[in-house]
Amino acid sequence: MKKEKISEAGCGIDYKVVMKKEKNSEAGCGIDYKVVRSGRKTMALQVRGDGVVVRAPYHVTDAEIEGFVSSHRKWILKHIDLMKEHAKQISEVTPLTYEDVQELANKAMEIIPERVRHYAALIGVTYGRITIRNQRTRWGSCSAKGNLNFNCLLMLAPPEVVDSVVVHELCHRKEMNHSERFYSEVLRVFPDYWKWTEWLKRNGPELMKRGEFDTDTIA
Repeated sequence: MKKEKISEAGCGIDYKVVMKKEKNSEAGCGIDYKVVRSGRKTMALQVRGDGVVVRAPYHVTDAEIEGFVSSHRKWILKHIDLMKEHAKQISEVTPLTYEDVQELANKAMEIIPERVRHYAALIGVTYGRITIRNQRTRWGSCSAKGNLNFNCLLMLAPPEVVDSVVVHELCHRKEMNHSERFYSEVLRVFPDYWKWTEWLKRNGPELMKRGEFDTDTIA
């Protein structure tokens, strides 16, 4: 049976704790967040585009989570404001024209296949067809048959970001999941993976916004 408890943090942030690994919570001061329990040793906060996440060990009590949220109230609100400002900047970006995107697609077809060949050899995998798309939600994908899709908007990002996406998709040729073994292989080949993945998380929405128009497949 699922149990629920309504708690109030000292900062006036109310949240619901649902007794399972992931817990959706709602703050009375306008902060919605999710509590995720795991085998980690310490608590951590994340402010992301899809909300605020509190990561906590299994053994941490509700009272300790309340105190943690309370002590970081200003930090949470500050970063929510930063996310709102970022979202505003994204809404004001100048969209690319069809010709712009076609040029990016042509550039991607010159650069990405070479990066795929390079990293496929390092990882020790084969692959099928490479397709370049102007996608609205994904930077890359790998099918069960080994066909690879990449977003042409990657050409607006640093080369290291392109490499991080290429390595990510090629490692799915060994592990079609996001397990610890998968990420171990990714980091073996590309140690700076998390650094550039974080760059894409911060800047990716703006790049996606610039590429919005009616067509999807480019090359």
